[in-house]
Amino acid sequence: MIQDAFAMGPSAGGDGSDGPSFLISMAPFILMFLIMYLLLIRPQQKRQRDQQHMLDDLQNGDKVVTQGGIIGTISGLKADVVTVRVADNVKLEVQRSSISRVMSSKKGAKELKE
Repeated sequence: MIQDAFAMGPSAGGDGSDGPSFLISMAPFILMFLIMYLLLIRPQQKRQRDQQHMLDDLQNGDKVVTQGGIIGTISGLKADVVTVRVADNVKLEVQRSSISRVMSSKKGAKELKE
């Protein structure tokens, strides 16, 4: 029985640690988080920033597409509501956040003419 007790003694390193340091054992997790940040989180933040910038730059006369697929021209803007003209005498009020993209912009047309 005494020999069994000595077999469970500290390792030959002398410092009492039984494995690699904490930083080395955490390296795979740190590397995995870094890869997730670069491949998933950062591009999503950039997409959200671009979408918000596009929504802030909406103007009357811009041709837009809503998330529901409706194509129309902006005829009125309020803080959170956009009035979209989809046909003659047909106007829809949609939330600003439901605009998915701008197909053509009056601002872009002005820049091309100059």
